[in-house]
Amino acid sequence: MRRSLARVVAVTALLAVTAACGDGGAGAGEDLQDGEVVSVKVGAIPIVDVAPLHLGIAKGFFKEEGLDVQVVNTTGGAAAVPGVASGQFDFAFGNIVSVLLARSQGIDLKVIAEGNSSTGKEGEDFGGIVVPPGSSITSSKQLGEKTVAVNNLKNVGDTTVRASVRQAGGDPSNIKFVELAFPDMPAALAKKQVDAAWVVEPFYSIAQEQGAKVIASSFVDTAPDMTVGTYFTNADTLIDRPELTKHFVAAVKKSLKYASDNPDEARQALLTYTKITLPAWPQEINDESVETIAALMRVDGLVPEKIDAKAILP
Repeated sequence: MRRSLARVVAVTALLAVTAACGDGGAGAGEDLQDGEVVSVKVGAIPIVDVAPLHLGIAKGFFKEEGLDVQVVNTTGGAAAVPGVASGQFDFAFGNIVSVLLARSQGIDLKVIAEGNSSTGKEGEDFGGIVVPPGSSITSSKQLGEKTVAVNNLKNVGDTTVRASVRQAGGDPSNIKFVELAFPDMPAALAKKQVDAAWVVEPFYSIAQEQGAKVIASSFVDTAPDMTVGTYFTNADTLIDRPELTKHFVAAVKKSLKYASDNPDEARQALLTYTKITLPAWPQEINDESVETIAALMRVDGLVPEKIDAKAILP
């Protein structure tokens, strides 16, 4: 049974404490030296996807690797990309579409670690497409010419929504996508300001608590066990600070494994309720799903030509 909305909203407040301002990341572009602790800035959207990052920080996994991590909240991968490209963030978490899109625009980013994946289970994923209470829409096939909220336009939300519509036998070409922050989606659905929303935890369950109905698991419809989010950096960091990157990746993988083995602690890290659906946190990227997403981005017109997905992968 889901707990009260007020308790879940505490998720955003808790994670907001980690937000920070300031210039640059690890000191003066120097690589990590044995025995020293280096401060690094990591851009990450405050949703369930990054529970392992926060849990790993709390458990000391990053300190063990000589890293003092400062998490800076973003609104999504589209906002994290310029932060990494400019050097404001040493590393960031973002969905795979954001990284592929940046690559297509000539921004030299590199994926360094898995972030999270779909559970691969229809109706049991950590996000999906929901409609307002009482809506006559029962399938993603019916979303043509409807207004659908996503957190970032021309990104993983609209890409996977379109894939879900096609999979259901519908036409996604006339969907009206609108940009809305995840925390605002439950209210927009309750007030029927949009016909549907693509949303992830914890706001996925908040929306359902307020009567919204799930009509599709869009990640599942897009690709088997889809890699949704990754940790990435820019090419300069990868080349100039290989030890820093190596230690960050080691801590991330340790955090992913711990979160997978201890899901209750992952929930507690976000002050969420017992029924929240967690994503999968494998330690390896699903390359095939990344290539599927890259192909869909070309089909949907997000990029003018085919993207070499392998170019961004480790």
